[in-house]
Amino acid sequence: MPFQVGIIALLHESNTFIGQATTFDHFSRDLLATSEDVRAKLGNSLHEVGGFFQGLLAEKIEAVPLFAARALPFGIIETSAADELLRRLIETIEQAGPLDGYLVSPHGAAVAEAFPDFDGQWLSQLRMRVGQNVPIIGTLDLHANLSARMVSNCTALIAYRTNPHLDQRERGFEAAQLMAQTLRGEVRPTMAAAFPPLIVNIERQATAEPHWQPLLQYQREQKGILSSSLVYGFPYSDVAEMGSSVIVVTDNDKELAQTRANELADEWWRGRDDFIGLLNDPADVMNEIQSQEGPIGLMDMGDNVGGGSPADGTFLAMELHRRRMGPSLVVLFDPDAVERLKSIPIGEKLTLSLGGHTDNRHGEPLVTSVKLVSRCHGQFEESEVRHGGIRWFDQGPTTVVKTDSSLTVVLTSRRMAPFSLNQLYSCGLDPASFRFIVIKGVHAPVAAYRSICRKLIRVNTAGSTTADMQSLTYSHRRRPLFPFEQFS
Repeated sequence: MPFQVGIIALLHESNTFIGQATTFDHFSRDLLATSEDVRAKLGNSLHEVGGFFQGLLAEKIEAVPLFAARALPFGIIETSAADELLRRLIETIEQAGPLDGYLVSPHGAAVAEAFPDFDGQWLSQLRMRVGQNVPIIGTLDLHANLSARMVSNCTALIAYRTNPHLDQRERGFEAAQLMAQTLRGEVRPTMAAAFPPLIVNIERQATAEPHWQPLLQYQREQKGILSSSLVYGFPYSDVAEMGSSVIVVTDNDKELAQTRANELADEWWRGRDDFIGLLNDPADVMNEIQSQEGPIGLMDMGDNVGGGSPADGTFLAMELHRRRMGPSLVVLFDPDAVERLKSIPIGEKLTLSLGGHTDNRHGEPLVTSVKLVSRCHGQFEESEVRHGGIRWFDQGPTTVVKTDSSLTVVLTSRRMAPFSLNQLYSCGLDPASFRFIVIKGVHAPVAAYRSICRKLIRVNTAGSTTADMQSLTYSHRRRPLFPFEQFS
């Protein structure tokens, strides 16, 4: 009989600085699947779970899909949602019966009201039910806040290596290969972790940029190991584990794993000043680009939807509108505006309040006269390798309006991260026709937008994902932690 390996994915990146909670409905609207529905929804995806299926098939191991849940990054997972996710997960594990191993996909930065280390919680529930001798091998997002509990309940963990995350399927394939070697007795994965006292500023997290290359080269030169991972940490989860970490996996050599992890952590620490972050003031950026040719992408770091922000921040839209800087574009989550415009004829003008409705951290509503340009259903497909490995998107009924300052506003009824240009093409918009585009992300959208923008500028706007971490109030993070605390 072939080996049988269960597949589990439970993914959320939880921003504790958002006032609203992530509910069970957020998961059910995004991804919630069991059994063969997991294969149907993720088997051919560019996500790591797609890599799990591909890798197991290549190794002639039977994949047993069990459970998959994902919600777009947002606030803390409310207790009832966490309880229901755990109930369904445990139910599928018990119904499947004993398996030879498990490939798992936690994000690594999930926070629930009752379980601040929610990934550690569900991984410990899995380990408790399958026993200590069954291999559990998984992937992690680069933005994980690694906990000792995650490490102790897994046989091996492998983090993405690129940001934007374009290698997720590859890492899933790698995890499946390691599982096959483990089940055949060819290797005995042994994992260790190190926790350098630092956090990487979100502005410094693009892995292709020069400041990363010395550390990545040092990582490649490490010998005698099966896998090593640099984990940046997620600064918008105020939890005890918040911060960077290193994972090393060896073949049955705990001492070597810990030594290599410590060496890599020490090398990272020596270059810590390279990861503090460069913060571009919004007014300075606007002054600089006012006479430049476009398209120019303005990365709205304070309203980074992929980091959990509300997607309705107006700081940059306000500036473009006020300065009348030519044909510009912004996407705002505003279901109330979409609803109000539902019965308005195309081409009609009216005064509308746009964005700025979630809280008072992301700018006031932009109140102005607009012309209704078009409507679209908000569903689109992405076939290229893009951050997140997602193929199908649904931002709900969507309406496009235009102000008298030539600011085009795409109003969505669901929050949507700007991972795909088809978000705009599907609404009949050509992003290359705009001089300035407000992009609500930092690095994730680069995979799509670098093809049409002359330049991309990260702008240090205020908000729940601001790059100015010193402006956020932490109560639970690791201490000391550079650059919050200085070291001699």
